[in-house]
Parts: sequence; C-alpha cells; structure tokens
Amino acid sequence: MPHHRADLSSFAASVAARLPGTWTSEYHQHAAYRDQFPLGEEVWDNGLAYWALSEFVLRHHALLNGPAGQQLCVIDRPLHRHQFLVAPLRDENLKPHHFDGVGEPNGIKVASDPLRAAAAVTRRLLPHYRCALLDVRRNAREQPEPPLLHAPPEADQLVTLFWYEDGVLGTPYASVPEEARIHLYAHGFQYHPHRAAFLLPTAYGVEGRALRIQAVAHQLATQGIGLNLRHAAPAANQVPPAPPPTAPATAPGKPRTTARR
Repeated sequence: MPHHRADLSSFAASVAARLPGTWTSEYHQHAAYRDQFPLGEEVWDNGLAYWALSEFVLRHHALLNGPAGQQLCVIDRPLHRHQFLVAPLRDENLKPHHFDGVGEPNGIKVASDPLRAAAAVTRRLLPHYRCALLDVRRNAREQPEPPLLHAPPEADQLVTLFWYEDGVLGTPYASVPEEARIHLYAHGFQYHPHRAAFLLPTAYGVEGRALRIQAVAHQLATQGIGLNLRHAAPAANQVPPAPPPTAPATAPGKPRTTARR
C-alpha cells in the first residue's frame, strides 16, 4: 500500500500532545507566498528550516506553543514527501543584540510518524533550544539596551554597508533605522556590542554574503528603506576587525537568510 503524506495540521497536533509539558498546536494556511516571510525571519535556525522558508513556497505551517514561552514551527520538508521540519522560534520580546554570541539551536527533520517525531524533538531539539533561551534571556537581563555611541545620519531611511580593508562587512549599529535592524539580524548579521556594529560573518563566504545582502535589500525596500554598499575609507568610518568567526551550520547548497506574526 503506498505511503501517503500525513496532514500537517493533524501531524502537528499529534506531536504537541506527545511533548513533555503542556503544548498546544495552531494551524495556519498561507493565502499568498508573502504570508510565510514573517515566519522565515523569526525561525531560530541556520539550516534546513530557514532554507525551506526562504527558497520554497509553502502552503501552510503549524505553531507549537509550550511551557515558558517556548515555540516551535512545523513545516513540510520540500522534496521529501515523508518528512517534516520542526524548528524553534525566537522570543519576540527580545532585541537583536540579546542574541549576540548565542548559537542558533536550529531545527531538525522528522519522519511523518508523530510518535517518532515527538521523541526526536524531545531528545534532539528541545535541550538545545532551552539552553539558547536561557542564554538570550540572561543577556536581556544584563544588557537591556544596546550601547548608544553615534547619532544616526540625517538620511535615516538609508542603510549603508561598508567593506573594510580587513574584509569585514558591516555598519555601525546606531546608523541603522530601528525598523531595519531586525532585518539585518534576520539575514545573518550579528550585533557586536564591543564594536557597536552589525557585522556579517566572513564564514558565509562570498556567495553566501552576496545572497544575504540581496535578501536584506529586498526586505528593506518593502519598507521604503534604501541600501548602499561601499568601500570604507582607510582612516574613516572604521569598524574594528572582528575575531575569526565560527562557520555557521547551513543547509546543503544554500545559506541561511529570518520575526513574528
């Protein structure tokens, strides 16, 4: 007998019922492709889940709401009819700089059997997710607000990214309009408090960084914000060089591009 793909709604509800603690499931259909964009920006994943949300048109998703503000998303795994992807979501009450230095817990692929899927989520996903949540919430307590160093430029509806002589690509935090900051973070930029700047890790490679810049430009354009890319003058506007970054985990053949409903 042929194996038919489980319905996402009933699958997610069955998984939620088998997770430790009290979990509920919410099913959401997408009327248009753009309906998945907020989820793509919010997913706390640098691999398969982000890749799926950024590269494929998904018709629906489910949200699993658990104890202590934990939240997971469940989506179809593209090109694999017998699998789903389960990934954690960021805490929407926290700010981008709270995530600095915290590794992404990432999602996992699971089989369409709810019992096996729930066991995998409990064993492989939730422990990393809970540890990451503890870290970012501690950062929020210790540094509620980012340091204020430089006044934003007059053209506050323009983001300028600078290529520096040491290969770093970034922009001073205070020069970025507030509504644009979440998009920089969502597409791989990291806030470095000691430099008061958003920096894009060199570990993404030339192609990976180019794709992220393109994605950022698209997201900012929808809000009427422009994006400039220029080389920094050797003695001006210099962002201190970043330490060698740790290579991020990415989906096969694709980098990661991430807010909330």
